[in-house]
Amino acid sequence: MIPPPEGPAPLDPAQTTLGDMDAESFRRHGHALVEWVARYLETVPGRPPLADVEPGALTAALPPGPPAGPEPMAAVLADLDRLVVPALTHWNHPRFFAYFNSTGSGPGILGEWLTAAFNVNAMLWRSAPAATELEGVATRWLGEMCGLPSGWDGHINDTASTSTLVALAAAREALGLEIRSRGLAGRPELPRLRVYASDQAHSSVEKAVITLGLGRAGFRPVASDAAFRMDPEALARAIAEDRRAGWRPMAVVATCGTTSTASVDPLPAIAEIAAAARCWWHVDAAYGGALAALPEHRGVLDGAERADSLVINPHKWLFVPVDCSVLFTARPELVRGAFSLVPEYLRTPPAPGQRNLMDYGPALGRRFRALKLWMVLRYFGTEGIAARLREHVRLAHWLAGALEARPGWELTAPVSMAVVCFRHRPAGVDDEAALAAHNQALMDRVNRSGAAFISHTVLRGRFSLRAAVGHIRTTEPDVARLVEALEAAAEAADAGPAAGR
Repeated sequence: MIPPPEGPAPLDPAQTTLGDMDAESFRRHGHALVEWVARYLETVPGRPPLADVEPGALTAALPPGPPAGPEPMAAVLADLDRLVVPALTHWNHPRFFAYFNSTGSGPGILGEWLTAAFNVNAMLWRSAPAATELEGVATRWLGEMCGLPSGWDGHINDTASTSTLVALAAAREALGLEIRSRGLAGRPELPRLRVYASDQAHSSVEKAVITLGLGRAGFRPVASDAAFRMDPEALARAIAEDRRAGWRPMAVVATCGTTSTASVDPLPAIAEIAAAARCWWHVDAAYGGALAALPEHRGVLDGAERADSLVINPHKWLFVPVDCSVLFTARPELVRGAFSLVPEYLRTPPAPGQRNLMDYGPALGRRFRALKLWMVLRYFGTEGIAARLREHVRLAHWLAGALEARPGWELTAPVSMAVVCFRHRPAGVDDEAALAAHNQALMDRVNRSGAAFISHTVLRGRFSLRAAVGHIRTTEPDVARLVEALEAAAEAADAGPAAGR
């Protein structure tokens, strides 16, 4: 992207002094870097989405230790092109269909750049007034765009794993068992605590339960129905059984947009059960909550207004670069009660309206994440964001229709939001192990081809390919190229299925 320097590049004047890069050098390199990023975004569709490197290749190509003396920035940027970019899996690629894609949009990238320039730590209001207050504004705008209750509190974490951990820590605090002050160990009078989520829930729920000291036994997966949604009757039975066995239900986690299939748990029914059980109710809408930005899909969060907490990740489907996860809660006083710890060196004079974000989670150091969210919301506007999401939903259904119209392809789950789960089933092949091996081989061929990057899941014992449409630059020709790559891979894999018949 940037041509290598001809001969030894000159050092910047500041590199011979004890100061920082001088303003003129920063301006020169900054302009070059803006041009580099613009060219990267223009040319990334021509690159393979998945990195074609062996583990350790980049490490082996770099010196074993840091340089003793200064190096020209031009040499650093040349190595970026020569060594780093070839080892990237390009999440900012329009044919990245694996996992839940994250878009680094133009305004989001610029917001990240400004965040680094300001370099504030939003731990206290005093340490970062603008970052603290803009976080309140941006999260409130996001909640309004998605139809959440106006009185909810919102703050930004890095990922939904942290947001879920914070929510469940608040759920533990809500029990009134003095766990914050006295802990869990050596207290035989404490009941065993349980958290419930669907067998389709994200693994971060169970990981949070482990982290909070409840052990894996403290997590109980609940059966899902044929559409991969939590079964409310199974949840009610699980809670009743646990009570009889001496467990104390602590929290129920429902999902709006499961990781494998983007299914939506029946939120109103789960809300009733959680309320009857006096459980904290958390809604994991990290992916699916964004869909509520579309007026015609606002109902995807019906019932969630009764939740104690809810998470939406703008870095999943709202064009904000990673990382940015917003935790909303109707009970911020319990979140604060679980985490607030103020040593003397962080005490500040109280003032009306002052809010210290360090009190709402485990992190003390907090990046100015609100800036990129605020800039994305302003640049595209709510209608612009909704239009882009609507197109992604259309493209997902286009993909599903294109596959179903071709012999040998079948959907393995209902198309939900912008996620399509499918597999290739050659005539005469019914053995699940053979079908799994065949579809694994297809996925590997597609990913190695450089045409697209897809991932997989297992649904009721069926190995399934999975494509999520969510990048801001993805177009119908990109999805069509995925279909072509899948068809080509199926034609090339005729020996695999035959061996398993």
